[in-house]
Amino acid sequence: MKKVLAILLAGMMTATAFAGCGGGSSSSTDSNADSKTESKADDASKGDDGSKAEADMDPSWADESLFGGETDITLKVWAPDKAVSLTKEQVEAFKKHYSNIKFKSIEVVAQGESDAATQIMNDPEKAADVFGFPSDQLDKLIATKVLSPVAQGFVNTIKANNAQKTIDAVTEGDKLYAFPETNDNGYYLVYDNTVVTDEDAKTLEGVLAACKAKNKQFILDSGNGFYSCMFAFTGGALIDGFEADGVTQKFVEYNEDEVIDTLMAFAKLMKDYKNTYSSQDTANISSSFKNGKAGAGVDGTWNSQADKDALGDKFGAAKLPTINVGGTDKQIISMFGYKYIGVNSYTKFPRSAQILAYYLTGEEAQTQRAQKLGWGPSNTKAQEAVKDDPIIQAVSAQSENAVAQVKIAGTFWTPMGTLGSELYKDSWKPEDRNATKTLFDKIISNVKDE
Repeated sequence: MKKVLAILLAGMMTATAFAGCGGGSSSSTDSNADSKTESKADDASKGDDGSKAEADMDPSWADESLFGGETDITLKVWAPDKAVSLTKEQVEAFKKHYSNIKFKSIEVVAQGESDAATQIMNDPEKAADVFGFPSDQLDKLIATKVLSPVAQGFVNTIKANNAQKTIDAVTEGDKLYAFPETNDNGYYLVYDNTVVTDEDAKTLEGVLAACKAKNKQFILDSGNGFYSCMFAFTGGALIDGFEADGVTQKFVEYNEDEVIDTLMAFAKLMKDYKNTYSSQDTANISSSFKNGKAGAGVDGTWNSQADKDALGDKFGAAKLPTINVGGTDKQIISMFGYKYIGVNSYTKFPRSAQILAYYLTGEEAQTQRAQKLGWGPSNTKAQEAVKDDPIIQAVSAQSENAVAQVKIAGTFWTPMGTLGSELYKDSWKPEDRNATKTLFDKIISNVKDE
């Protein structure tokens, strides 16, 4: 019965799933053609009663007619370096499942997600057909029309199976623009539990004191705007999308005195724990655990497996700690986003690329990445399978104390990195309120006007 149902539903899905899909050359140059295609897609996906036809199928049993006759299929997939091996395994499983489809090649290439959008836009016709990217890159991918919206037939399933925040962040108007992959693109406190106790981990002062006592480093990449934005965020200077021009970074209303107090508190700890607090690239955290130099650090989920391997039974994880500002413990506020897999609108195999992207973000694939790489799934069933993982718990807790990594101006990151770098300098005077105010005002001005 299930096979019969699959055949019947697959026939319907073939007619509706890929309505509006096409290469980038036509969709990016003819707005009238776009309008006509979208109109036909709407008509094709409606049932006799005018309601949207159901097409909630899992590629694990969907009919191969979904490929629409595409043959000699050649695809390139971009994946982060640490995920390349697993992605290759998943691609082989995909090809094996669709054994009657003629794949010429599906190549998996290492490409960092942080600059995936830039690389796609540089030469979309030579870039990957399927690629991973973080949520803050969505706007420029849409604006340059290099991102193909998700095929209509997959949308209902994706919305039903993934965390709502990951859906909201990738939805513009009535279109879903990419396939949710993770619900964990953020950072947390990782520590050696023989150096830092769970109680110590609750406050930044406790973490630093514990590390100092054991002559270990606390590593936080203070010159990287992705991390150092926490200094301003914790003080209340939170971002809130764009201003009316759609370009300028918008901030919520904040109390500047509170922000200055908070920046001074961070700077004082950097100075007081000069030989303990170390600003380094997060790539050094796991190796510093391994060689015994580090006791704790602020790291991201993309490095979690390396940190686990380095610490073994000594591994500890928690949400970011508090910092004492003027006698009050303030929860450190971070940046938190999501990761997606997108389809290049210039692909020569739009159906195959969409099906592969869907497959790579399904429950099974997400569960594999969670178990083997430590990535936090966006798929709700996959989340259930790893809910007891300490990293997932830490990231989930921190996500409640974070700013969503969406609609971030390109001018945001560098000034925020400068903010952290200046506070960390040996020459910086944490007690100089006027200098701190001048620095902060300059940073905000650069974010808005740079």
